[in-house]
Amino acid sequence: MKSAAIIILAYNKAPYVARCLKSLLTVSWRPLRVHLVDNGSTDEVPLVLEWFAREAAAGGISCDILRFPENRGAIVARNAAFERVDAHYVALLDSDVTVRTRSWIERMVACLESDTACGIVGPKLVYPFPPFLIQCAGCSVSTGGRVDFLGRGEPRDDPRFNRRREVQALISACWLMPASLMREVGPMDERFSPVQYEDIDYCYRVRDLGRTCVYLPDVEMYHFENVTTAGSPDLNYRYLTVKNNMKFQEKWRHRFSAEGGPPDSEFRWKEIPTVGLEEIGELDMLP
Repeated sequence: MKSAAIIILAYNKAPYVARCLKSLLTVSWRPLRVHLVDNGSTDEVPLVLEWFAREAAAGGISCDILRFPENRGAIVARNAAFERVDAHYVALLDSDVTVRTRSWIERMVACLESDTACGIVGPKLVYPFPPFLIQCAGCSVSTGGRVDFLGRGEPRDDPRFNRRREVQALISACWLMPASLMREVGPMDERFSPVQYEDIDYCYRVRDLGRTCVYLPDVEMYHFENVTTAGSPDLNYRYLTVKNNMKFQEKWRHRFSAEGGPPDSEFRWKEIPTVGLEEIGELDMLP
């Protein structure tokens, strides 16, 4: 079996990190190496990473822990982890994601290998509380450069979002790609530092090479949404979203304006009330 690597960034919020990593212990793919990046955490994250490294080793999963003394931002930290990957496939996974489909790596790899044009594959992301609505089923980009999460707030069994399809972009909360393609595309664009739109930009760079981004609904992952960025005192999240969207538009307008995305008039961002980790019990898992 070919090797796989997973890159996970952590910046505080240790309980979410612990839940994410605990769920990874259920993954059956081997050989598997998890690259853990502590982005200057000041809480118990270092202890959680050390705990996981011990538990993972007992289960045949190797770990690589990289620590920064201060928060370097998601893009710089991920690029540092990119340089350490030595595997056939590489996945990005946010620390506020919890595994729902245990065989997610196998299924994503099968998707890539069944379609040589596929460059990145992403799952159905669902909210981790009843009724487990869809959080993101891939992204659409409007003719004016606005990014929408397909299926957001819709039932997870909605037939419109239960078929595999090519999408304009995916979010990096969870995706998997060939490591060879990662090296061909290169590092994430640090002009978007510290965070926001670097993943949408990366998808467009992949597509510029003639590869596709594919949404795979038979893989589901729980996503707490914005936990990795919300509440960070050194981030003005709303400002960064607007600022980096302008950078994205300037860079890719020649592409998204002509590729048949929805008009801006159809953009409807749904606000979904979220539930904190302390209010969520054990989550069901799928084979």
